[in-house]
Amino acid sequence: MIFASDLDRTLVYSKRAIEELGIDAQFVLKPVEKREQNWVAYMTESSYFALKELALTSLFIPVTTRTTEQFNRFSIFKEDIPIKYAVTSNGANIIYQGNLVEDWSSHIIYRLKEESVSQEELLIKLNKEGLQFDGHIKQAENLFFYFILNSLPPASDRRAIHDVAALNGWRISIQGRKLYFIPRAISKGDALEFISKREGMELMAGAGDSVLDWDFLKNCHYRFVPAHGELARVSGTSNYTLTKNKGVGAGEEIIHHFLHLLRLSV
Repeated sequence: MIFASDLDRTLVYSKRAIEELGIDAQFVLKPVEKREQNWVAYMTESSYFALKELALTSLFIPVTTRTTEQFNRFSIFKEDIPIKYAVTSNGANIIYQGNLVEDWSSHIIYRLKEESVSQEELLIKLNKEGLQFDGHIKQAENLFFYFILNSLPPASDRRAIHDVAALNGWRISIQGRKLYFIPRAISKGDALEFISKREGMELMAGAGDSVLDWDFLKNCHYRFVPAHGELARVSGTSNYTLTKNKGVGAGEEIIHHFLHLLRLSV
């Protein structure tokens, strides 16, 4: 039985996200990510122990838009919570017992060449449409890119950005201050489908906050979306359970939903 979840702003929250979304005094935080010797991301202590139980009794798969290098900053998956697989770079990479699945990576590289214009071409086309971005650009393993924005573009520009990207084999997603541009070939859903077939197991339940997570959530028997998430505000997605809480409380709620489903199935 597979349980799959996005991490950032679903199960795990940066200091910025906690400040933005708020935190109830009842929650005790557990640090889970360290950068340059500083703790920078957290989950609740209750959700940490629940996740550990889930990972020990089912196939729990973290599914993240982070690069593999960024994912490896999560100390919990190195030291405390055993995982067999991780999906990184929004589905471009599958990590199996700590090693890259080379067959999957080769498949993705082939599809990128066939299905999308290059990043340089896309940026030129966006510029020709007069679409500018108030922020700085970051690369993700030469697979996709994103802007860390100082201010979000107006709704009319967002629609235009979406349309230009779609016509050229790319998708967009806004997560907090980050505007992601992802080639169509890179999909969390495709990566999880590959793992499901490899393991001969069904995708039982999933959780995620962004439109990029819908790629795999639509294939789950049970779907959970945090109340603060991008998915909660877009059309075209449905039949999921929206959490009652926001922020770290939503993460705790989701993990306890997962555990409840696991216990019901035993």
